[in-house]
Amino acid sequence: MTKINCTDFYDMGALLSEEEARVQQTAREFSEKEILPIINKHHRDATFPKEIFPKMGRLGFLGPTLPEEYGCAGLNNVAYGLLMQELERGDSSMRSAASVQGALVMYPIFTWGSEAQKKKWLPKLAKGEAVGCFGLTEPDFGSNPAGMLTRAVKKNAKWILNGAKMWITNGTIADVAVVWAKDEAGKINGFLVEKGTKGFSAPEMKGKFSLRASVTSELVLKDVEVPEENRLPKAVGLKGPLGCLTQARYGIAWGTLGLAMACYETAVEYAKTRVQFDKPIGAFQLTQRKLVEMLTEITKGQLLALQLGRLKDSGKFTTEQVSMAKMNNCAIARRAAHLAREILGANGILDEYPVIRHLMNIESVYTYEGTHDIHTLILGEKITGIPAYR
Repeated sequence: MTKINCTDFYDMGALLSEEEARVQQTAREFSEKEILPIINKHHRDATFPKEIFPKMGRLGFLGPTLPEEYGCAGLNNVAYGLLMQELERGDSSMRSAASVQGALVMYPIFTWGSEAQKKKWLPKLAKGEAVGCFGLTEPDFGSNPAGMLTRAVKKNAKWILNGAKMWITNGTIADVAVVWAKDEAGKINGFLVEKGTKGFSAPEMKGKFSLRASVTSELVLKDVEVPEENRLPKAVGLKGPLGCLTQARYGIAWGTLGLAMACYETAVEYAKTRVQFDKPIGAFQLTQRKLVEMLTEITKGQLLALQLGRLKDSGKFTTEQVSMAKMNNCAIARRAAHLAREILGANGILDEYPVIRHLMNIESVYTYEGTHDIHTLILGEKITGIPAYR
């Protein structure tokens, strides 16, 4: 079996249940067997391996915390976090695809959808037979979703949607899009817009240098007719999309640890074997300092994520705690990627090693689902009671 504890300095593995450890092991082996052998080609070609969805589905990786009655795995949040960690150890694009499917599509359908919507979509999404995307961000509104311009006008038993969304993971390949739009009263509603609906298109965005193995799209809605039964009946107001983002941010807090671990482990191995001035570069103080910094920050991030998972499983977590974990762990992963690149020197820019790919990917993950600055302001308001962003 693959060794799990090579970056577990505080023996966090001893704090996991048997099921949690088993999920981590399964996800680690999946990344090594299904992601790592193909990821460089997809990264170079800027293509997404759509066949990965059914493979994830067979292992219960999609919407894994949702109930078994809908075809999901019913895992706890710590197991889910470990799963996201191991997928992102492979590549951020693969974790993003699974995270969007589970946290941003299946979660809102389960939480705010009708029973008919749950039965129609959740089993197919869980198996990877259908792909979903989440339409919130707009060309002019990212950090301020309340300013969205997409509109939904009620006309008899249908809704007419007009607007555009941007930076949408899985958009072009999605069978269903969870689209958020304001009604005539200015209230935000969620709609399930199905592929092939007249007036709905999802062109893929090109030219990315980050998350190149992920499908990123625009969503264009021109007089799109959506039946009332496709509106999420329990999702009214900004609470709906923000609740989804909390789920996604939680997964990112774990996922970025996998990215950081991959960079650290690559740097350690390289430092032990790369010889300069007649000795391994790992024998030099400056290299050791970088490795110590990386391991220390990863360890702190692991314990932060684990406690957040335990709080989430007990129903005692807060959105601000999620913001802290997302903010902190993205920052340490970004730092780890840069330090690993330095240790590898010129080889650090070759995709023979995973570091440059992870370094490029973290630039997206650092920004999406709330930028570092936005999460800082969320925490600042929690501390002071004063919202600095208004």
